[in-house]
Amino acid sequence: MELRLVLTVDDFDAALGFYRDALGFPELEQWETSGDARIAILEAGRATIELVNEEQAATIDDVEVGRRVAGPVRIAIETPDSAALAKRLVAAGAEQLADPVVTPWNDLNVRLRAPDGMQLTLFTVQ
Repeated sequence: MELRLVLTVDDFDAALGFYRDALGFPELEQWETSGDARIAILEAGRATIELVNEEQAATIDDVEVGRRVAGPVRIAIETPDSAALAKRLVAAGAEQLADPVVTPWNDLNVRLRAPDGMQLTLFTVQ
């Protein structure tokens, strides 16, 4: 089985550059369908689904950003160095929403907003 997260973006080339080139997700496939319709499939490692209720989402936002900011979907990405990757993604157009923080569960987390508006949590297990 495979979990595939599908993001509909306004600027396909910019999103592809951000997720593939800046974030480093390798491109598995890319093609065009009818007209200008385009798709790219990127390898993003192992996938899980994390279900949280509103109270837990608010707690996570408070820890990572200091206030409630996320919508119903947020992408969390494990990385060996979340602070360094955050700097690289900011240089590629992301907005860093708060400084890196050590969470109560002892991860180093950084919250970003990608150029397409998606919120990302970069986390490093310590």
